[in-house]
Amino acid sequence: MESRPPLPPFTLESALRKVQAAEDAWNSRDPVRVSLAYTPDTEWRNRADFVNGREQVVEFLSRKWEREHDYRLKKTLWAFMDNRIAVRFEYEWHDAAGQWFRSHGNENWEFAENGLMRKRYASINDQPIAEAQRKLRWER
Repeated sequence: MESRPPLPPFTLESALRKVQAAEDAWNSRDPVRVSLAYTPDTEWRNRADFVNGREQVVEFLSRKWEREHDYRLKKTLWAFMDNRIAVRFEYEWHDAAGQWFRSHGNENWEFAENGLMRKRYASINDQPIAEAQRKLRWER
């Protein structure tokens, strides 16, 4: 059986590790790598999109990162309990025309017993910014 430690129920330490692992995976911009952290029948709401299953996760993220160039994400633990974690996040990206955006919001996560994420509900807002206003830069 697949498993993705740390497993629920979460402690402060294990919730922080889970959030960091998610941030690292999403910053890889590798849709397949990201999808493996989710149950095969995962359910997502991402803005107005509803995604079901790993195959749709890969398709969704592939489209996302075709549009969102130089994507850089930071996630912060907000709350946790049993098999649930809530995070606040912000990420920056630019479109094909070079306009930068800061996207920010909240995610609610629910995990299966094996540590894979079963549900992900994201509320996201986008704010156009000038390149000089960027806060999230890749460390060199």
